Order: sequence, then C-alpha cells, then structure tokens
Amino acid sequence: MNSLVAWTAAVAPMLLLSRSVVAFAPIGRSIAQRSSLTAAAAATANNPAIQEVTSEGIYIVNAEPEPLPDPLHNDYYLLRHGQSEGNVEGVISSARSLATSEKHSLTPLGYEQGRDSAKQFLERVESEGDGGTADKKRRVFFYSSPFARARQTAQSCMDALLDDEANKKKVEELHLDIQTDAGVILEDGIMERYFGRLDDAAIHTYAYVWPVDMFTPFNTGFDVESVAAVSTRLRETIVKIDGNERHSDDAEEGDIVVMASHADVLQILQVYAAGAENPGIFSQYRFLNGEVRKMKRTVDSLPPPQPLAPPEKGT
Repeated sequence: MNSLVAWTAAVAPMLLLSRSVVAFAPIGRSIAQRSSLTAAAAATANNPAIQEVTSEGIYIVNAEPEPLPDPLHNDYYLLRHGQSEGNVEGVISSARSLATSEKHSLTPLGYEQGRDSAKQFLERVESEGDGGTADKKRRVFFYSSPFARARQTAQSCMDALLDDEANKKKVEELHLDIQTDAGVILEDGIMERYFGRLDDAAIHTYAYVWPVDMFTPFNTGFDVESVAAVSTRLRETIVKIDGNERHSDDAEEGDIVVMASHADVLQILQVYAAGAENPGIFSQYRFLNGEVRKMKRTVDSLPPPQPLAPPEKGT
C-alpha cells in the first residue's frame, strides 16, 4: 500500500475532528496591513457559506463554492513560481508575513525558470489559438501572489517576453500587447495555501495533509486552510478580476491574465475550474517550478493524474 495512503487510513479520523473549514481571507489585516475587517465583514454578508471571518482575516466556511461563471470574459494562464530558497531548504513556506517579506525568494535557478516560462507561455497561447489579430492586439496582464517567489517569477517572465529577441518576435507574431504600465499586479487572493501549524516544517509533512484532502475538501487538520476554503477565495478573486474595469474594453475575447502563484493554489484552481467532482484530488496534478498551463473548464482537459507522492527538496 502507498505509504501516504496507509498513513491517512491511520490518522484521518483524528484530523477530521479538527475545527470546521478554515480559509485565509484575501482581504484580512494580517496579509499586508492594507485592508480592514470591514471588507471581510462584507464578504461574510455576501456569501452565506462564509460563517465567520476571524480577527486575523481567516474565513470559516461550511460549503464548497459555486462553480465559476461560464464563460469568463478573460482567458487565464496559471504560472507556478520558480525554485525558491524554501524549496531548497525543504520547508513549508506559507506564513502570511511573507506577503511583505523577501524571505524564500527565488534561487538563481528559479529566476531562470521564470524567464524560461515566457517561451512556454507563448507556446501555450499559440497552441490554444488565444493570440490577437493584426487589427486588434490581445492585451496580457500579470497578476501575482504577494509572496516574493511568485512576484519575482511573474516579473522575470514579463522581462523575458520583452527583452529576449526570440520571444519578442513571437509576441509580435501572436499580436500580443504586454501591459508593462500595469506592471505585476499583486493579488492577495492567490497567495499560498495556509498550512497552519505545519508552516516552516519539513516538506514531508505535506503527507499529513494531501492524502486527507483526497477524502474530504473540508480537511483542516493542523489548522491548514481547507481545499474548499481555497476554492472559495479563488472564486472571489477570479470574479473580481474578470469584472475589473481595467478589463472592460469592447473586445469580445477579453484579455489574457497570467496568474503567478503556488503549487497547491494553482492545482486547486485547476481542478475547481474544470468542474472536478472532488477538488481534493488536486495533488495528483502537480505543477512543476516555472510551469505554465491554461485554466480550462472541463474535466477532460486535466492532464493525466499522477500517483500521490511527497515532493522532493528543490521542487
């Protein structure tokens, strides 16, 4: 029997007795001290599934979110950060203080992976037929988790689209317009999944969480943010971006939005957006460092699932 599954069978009952579904609110004062609990209270009022927002900006929810609107105005491309110092140290890095810190920044390899993701992004756009036309260029915006490793990846990807000759040529061929004036837009709603008491622990302790997630998206053992709760804030974030006035031009096809974030967050978003019956299976669709995928809306668009296994140092 797979060791992760065996562990789950032994401890899942204990974990499932933990507090109800907890999520990190994308608008809490503990993120970057830049928003108030008034906004969090409004979120509670607008979504009956959010039972409470704690003084630290944590959502307490009791249901999974509704599906994303279909269709969305924009096309969304998901970019996992490059190798970080935390990856090399082999520790979980989810503390909310990292939203205003340079801790666990990219390694030199991570910067290269960020730059390399530009070519990957262009290949994905071309294969999906998401480019613009000679008459109407397609605008490309970069959004990022405020964690250093994600925003540095977004910036290095954008830089490589603008200063690499081969990439510049492909940008022109695809009739893309990289929105440099907007820069990298920081978005709290796509920051790392919160791992509670496991934060800063060795990465093998993901094995205390992921197998149980597969049984229930409401797992909050060790005070981790549940899959259902991550999905809740991701839905809020996508709906907010999709309706933002910066994307409200007359183009029917909308803009291309690149979202630089973290493995668990992007994997959860991928399966939630695809309409998977159990979003807790997200760990079978792991993003590599610097990998780019388009967010799609059908289950058959998901890549082949991989056996659940703990991550290795450096990834």
